[in-house]
Amino acid sequence: MNTEKVIIIAEAGVNHNGDMTLAKQLIDVAADAGADYVKFQTFKAENLASKNAKKADYQTKNMADNQDDNNSNSQLEMLKKLELSREQHFELIEYCNHRKIQFFSTAFDLESLDFLDTLGFDLYKIPSGEITNLPYLKKIGSFQKKIIISTGMADLEEIKDALHILIQAGTSKEKITVLHCNTEYPTPFEDVNLNAMQTIKNTFNVKIGYSDHTEGIEIAIAAVALGAIMIEKHFTLDKTMEGPDHKASLEPNELKMMVKSIRNIEKAFGNGVKTPSNSEKKNIEIARKSIHIAKKLPENHILEENDLIMKRPATGISPMKMEEIIGKRLIINKEIDDVLLWKDIE
Repeated sequence: MNTEKVIIIAEAGVNHNGDMTLAKQLIDVAADAGADYVKFQTFKAENLASKNAKKADYQTKNMADNQDDNNSNSQLEMLKKLELSREQHFELIEYCNHRKIQFFSTAFDLESLDFLDTLGFDLYKIPSGEITNLPYLKKIGSFQKKIIISTGMADLEEIKDALHILIQAGTSKEKITVLHCNTEYPTPFEDVNLNAMQTIKNTFNVKIGYSDHTEGIEIAIAAVALGAIMIEKHFTLDKTMEGPDHKASLEPNELKMMVKSIRNIEKAFGNGVKTPSNSEKKNIEIARKSIHIAKKLPENHILEENDLIMKRPATGISPMKMEEIIGKRLIINKEIDDVLLWKDIE
């Protein structure tokens, strides 16, 4: 049973398109929606991708590349345009503080990990692509801070290996949250496999969440209902903007609706004790029935089953007591539809 507050990470990612004005507008949207974190991406393009690295199919499909550009399929050239400088990080952190939302970023290389470490964060995120990067895992595990690890493209053995490295490096399992994830943008619904989130939880006895790349908000909401304690979701100002991730991102109203829906689900979980709620107690008398008189009966009449009828309201004797009533003697006259009370019989 999930009784923890769900952590909602609004993933701005690279949807700022290298524009600080746009980046701050994204922070505004995340703060207004009520997300816990707004997350960016920290990387040195040259450290992340070689000059020979090609874009993923979804990146090519989602970007309006100039086909005359020799670098149109170059992942490196795309990333250079999306890189945030150290100074820009400081500016965004300051703006997040102003908007009272927590800044968060994913590092994609060792140099970027070291930089984020200097900022004093208590939470780190391992993206799906780094789950098989031994030097990266050892370094982030050595920080001994809270870690989120996305598992897109991974199988259970790879998750097991990554967790082992993180724990051996100094991070306790209690500090790790594992996010089920699919790295296709957008993810086809038939490839979501939400049940795998429970498989991860049961296999490794870890906290679980879901990093969602589907279109819409329903899968993220379903993940919470299935026990996710953390949801990560990309968002944008406008899905039609040029960039690799905009098309698979939520627009501002959708993000707000997702957060509201998750908060409602949190309220609905309750404590698991099955008992009448405070709001419904008043309905017991109205909706339930009690024993009533089916026909006019005189004093001293010995009650039989056909003398009785079960009707609303529940202001008299419970129908569950009917067998105790049969054979009792009336001590007063009763009219049709009268409620039967214990004081009426002996």
